[in-house]
Amino acid sequence: MTEKPVIGFQKLHADAVIPQLATPGAAGADLHAIVLNEDGEVSQDGIVIMPLSRVLVPTGLAMDIPEGYEVQLRPRSGLALKHGLTSVSYTHLTLPTTPYV
Repeated sequence: MTEKPVIGFQKLHADAVIPQLATPGAAGADLHAIVLNEDGEVSQDGIVIMPLSRVLVPTGLAMDIPEGYEVQLRPRSGLALKHGLTSVSYTHLTLPTTPYV
C-alpha cells in the first residue's frame, strides 16, 4: 500500500486552527480564518465578500506540502449553495482541503 503524504502545518498566529479530518475517510478538512481587528486582536465579525470580488483571508497558517502534491480550497457544498464562497489565500500559502494525515 502506498504511504499517504503528510502535510506539515505551522501556526503563524496563536489562535490559528490546524485543519483536521472530521471523520475517518473524509476527503478534506475545514479551514478557519483568523480575522484581526484594528488592535490586532482576533475579531468575531468575519469578512464580507461581495459577489465577484477578491479578498485575501488570513488563516494564520503556513504549510509544508510534499513535492509532487497540491492542496486545494473548495467550497463546502451546503454553504456554497446557500451563501456562495470565493477562493481564499494567504501570502506564500496554498490553502488545504485534501489530503491530510
